[in-house]
Amino acid sequence: MDIEVRYQPTPDEVARALQQGLRRQLKVTYLALPAVLTVSGIVCLLLGTVGMGMGMLAGAIVFPFALNLAIRRTGKRQLTYLCVPTTLRLTDDGYEFHTDRTTSTVQWSMFQRIVSTPEFWLLFVNKQCTGFLPRRAFDTGQQSELDTFFTAHQNTGVS
Repeated sequence: MDIEVRYQPTPDEVARALQQGLRRQLKVTYLALPAVLTVSGIVCLLLGTVGMGMGMLAGAIVFPFALNLAIRRTGKRQLTYLCVPTTLRLTDDGYEFHTDRTTSTVQWSMFQRIVSTPEFWLLFVNKQCTGFLPRRAFDTGQQSELDTFFTAHQNTGVS
């Protein structure tokens, strides 16, 4: 495989990629904290501590929205570095990422998991989303080749 593309991520695209990656990374937090707050809030209400119970129930409702807002804010700080013309070169060994400010080379073996979504390939190291490749940067044939490549490497435990 030897694919080279040039594209420029949009701010919304970067925000969506970060949100999808962090949602997968923080899946337990997204589910567990609201559940704990809900159960605790109900217990407080049953014990007559209405203010505390209502606060915990409100926190259970607000938490996912607050976490999404925090993710978007984090993404906005990165936009200066990410929303620039970018050249990607993908080979069997890894990929190179070039902008006017930075150049990086990453081996596929570094990634424990590569998650395919309708819009991105999300790249994970130690359960943390460390990057993404936007599908729109690649034509249909290249997307198919990459899907096959990532699936084969996932099944062999290489990436």
